[in-house]
Order: sequence, then C-alpha cells, then structure tokens
Amino acid sequence: MSHLHPRLSAIALCLAAGSAAAQGLYRQVDANGRVTYTDRPPAASAQPVAPGRAGSSGAGAGALLPYELRQVVQRYPVTIYTGDDCAPCETGRNLLLTRGIPFDERTVKTPDDIAALERLSGQNSLPLLTIGTQQVKGFADAEWSRYLDSAGYAKSVQLPPGYRNPPAQPLVAQQRVTPPAPAATAPAEAPAAPPPPADANGPTPSNPAGIRF
Repeated sequence: MSHLHPRLSAIALCLAAGSAAAQGLYRQVDANGRVTYTDRPPAASAQPVAPGRAGSSGAGAGALLPYELRQVVQRYPVTIYTGDDCAPCETGRNLLLTRGIPFDERTVKTPDDIAALERLSGQNSLPLLTIGTQQVKGFADAEWSRYLDSAGYAKSVQLPPGYRNPPAQPLVAQQRVTPPAPAATAPAEAPAAPPPPADANGPTPSNPAGIRF
C-alpha cells in the first residue's frame, strides 16, 4: 500500500470535498418542519402526496403546509360562511384565495342553516368570517386584511403547488331520514273447526235413551 505525502493527502481531501460540493446538496423538510441537507437526490419513483387540508382531523393533516403557515392555521383557523347569489361572499372568498389562506367554507341555505348562523353571530347577514374566535361580519377588504395580518397570515401565497381547500359544506349537516319499517300485521286467525256431527246412534227425540238395535 502506497502512502501519500501529508501535503498531497491534504490536497486530495480538498479535491474530494470540492467534488462533493460540485454535486450539490438537496434540502429536505420533514413533516415536523425540520430541515436537513443531503447529497442524495429524492427518489425518482416517489409519488407526490395528495393535497391535504391543514387543521383537519385526518391523519397527517396540514403536513404539506410550510411550517410557519401550519402553526398559524392551528392557532387561528379561518372559516367563511357564504350563501347563494351573494356578491360580497364571492369577493371575500376570492380575497382568501388570492392571499393563499387555507380555509373552510360553510354554506347557509336552509332555515336550519339560518337559525344556526343567528345563534353563532347574532345576525343572519352574509358573509361572516371567523379567524380563530374572532368574528368579522360583512365584507370589507381592509378590515379582513387587517385581521388576517394580525393573525400572522402572509400577504402572499405560500401554499404548496396543487393545494386545494376542502369543498364547501352546509352549516347544518343534513341527516338522512330513514323511513319507518312497516308495522307487522297480525296473522289471520284460523277459522273455527266445525262442531263434530251428532252421533246417529246417540239419543234422539224419538230414542231418548240412545238404545242401539
């Protein structure tokens, strides 16, 4: 085995380090927001994870969001309450989408929805925005933006590509009514058996003693 001169060994180590740096490092972020660097590229066969909803109850929900955004969503979840033919509702929804705010949407259509909205906000006007426990009634661009800024939401989109908010759901979940089972009918009574025929050899008016011959 040949041995290099100490100075040559140092040069060789520097060259090896330079070669590794030339290959580049890859930045990876795990589900907890920890950042690591590796010289191994991501596996080409890895499948992208389907978009999820931050703050949802499903396993791993919100893992796709950047760490800071995920923390804000957990502290101050955003919900918008909307109705049909409501121009301010559409404008408010577009503001949230433009800023990249993860949000849930509840629709108010039925009398039960309206009653639930009145219990929630004390009125039946739309839209209604909630940021954590804070309620913002009606739409005003400056007011909504101020509350979102105070909660810590970024002014520009920080959502990962392909992220989708969950579909809108009615404010009051509609329960399917199962029709009652038909009542069981009582079985028809069997006809009474006819009385047994009189014994021809028994007592008769003409033969009270029933004497047989």
